[in-house]
Amino acid sequence: MDVTLPNLGEGAESGTVVSILVKEGDQITKGQTILELENEKAVAPIPSPVTGTVANIRVKEGDKVSVGQVILSTSKGAPEAAAAEAKATAPAKQKAAAPEPEPDRGDEEEQEPEPTTDGPAPAASPSIRKIARELGIDLRRIRGSENGGRIVMADVRSYIQRLQKLATRPQAAGGKPPAAVAPSIDFSKWGEITRKPLSPIRKTISERMTESWSTIPHVTQFDEVDITALMELRKKYAPLYEKKGARLTLTSFALKVVVEALKKFPIINPSLDEAAGEIIFKDYHHIGLAVDTAQRLIVPVLRDVDKKNIFALSREISDLADKARDRKLSLEDLKGSSFTVSNQGGIGGAHFTPIINKPNVAILGLGRGSVKPIVKETRIEPRTVMPIALSYDHRLIDGGIAARFTVELVHGFENFNEELLKP
Repeated sequence: MDVTLPNLGEGAESGTVVSILVKEGDQITKGQTILELENEKAVAPIPSPVTGTVANIRVKEGDKVSVGQVILSTSKGAPEAAAAEAKATAPAKQKAAAPEPEPDRGDEEEQEPEPTTDGPAPAASPSIRKIARELGIDLRRIRGSENGGRIVMADVRSYIQRLQKLATRPQAAGGKPPAAVAPSIDFSKWGEITRKPLSPIRKTISERMTESWSTIPHVTQFDEVDITALMELRKKYAPLYEKKGARLTLTSFALKVVVEALKKFPIINPSLDEAAGEIIFKDYHHIGLAVDTAQRLIVPVLRDVDKKNIFALSREISDLADKARDRKLSLEDLKGSSFTVSNQGGIGGAHFTPIINKPNVAILGLGRGSVKPIVKETRIEPRTVMPIALSYDHRLIDGGIAARFTVELVHGFENFNEELLKP
């Protein structure tokens, strides 16, 4: 029995094989994970739909596979028989390699240069010439398929179909044709180089960031927050949280501050349905949390942040971060955010301009807190100050609203309610 790649979920049609967890001759059971597949920013386990013995594995690590593609074959016989069958059929398969599929000439045909419009009209019957005149077609643009380049009705029909295909070709957002791909440069002319293919995760990040930056008019609002009192609260309650299995971080505070501000400014929490020309206001507060991993940036989602206490959020932050770094997040863990927070303070980053995580309309960046001399009334005091940056979609959010929202964030950080920290 052939085992094919199952449906991966909404919008997911393919992925890259990260690891194969079985080998030919292994006995497998229904539901057992047979391979791990990397799709978008997640690594998903692929279970076997049947019980049997692995007779032949059709893919290898690094292969890109699509939904419905055969990944392995099973047999109901004993493992030894299946292994023998696999060895026996391997040479035959090598000798009788499958013929390569015919190349798709659709794009090649579209790029084929048209005949010149100079010179006399090509040979064609009077009826063909009449049809061309009525349709406004220059017969010199059509390649004739008959002897001597004579044009027949099939040639006219093919030309019209090609024009229709070109007219309906998908275009980039805004109705503009896709940008041309930059030409490759031979950097080896100037010294030794090493080429490494982009990983599926890096490709996804590249595509998403390019789309967000090119389709959303970004504006970034900057400010600074005095977190001296907040850090004292963290120092006071962190040991208690650790005893109960949670790690109290600045991100835990930030999530509560953000969600309270979003309730007061609901225009920061929606998405824009460009096709329908509508603003989609959301009654939920699911916050995406940017996590730095060895596989680059991943944004898992914490759901219903407004309904959870800080202890629950602290545990969930740790769990999601661990799953992200171990590449154990599911696709559902990465979807459905209404706002995003990116905290670079732990790495050491200060001011930066975060790119909006589309389809969100805003993202908050947090930098590293540092001690600065601050004037308090008539005194100069050392205070811990943290830079913040709010990038927002100027199509929906005006500068005044963004400034007021930022002021609300500053107030929330500097006047955090200690009662929220008590278990």
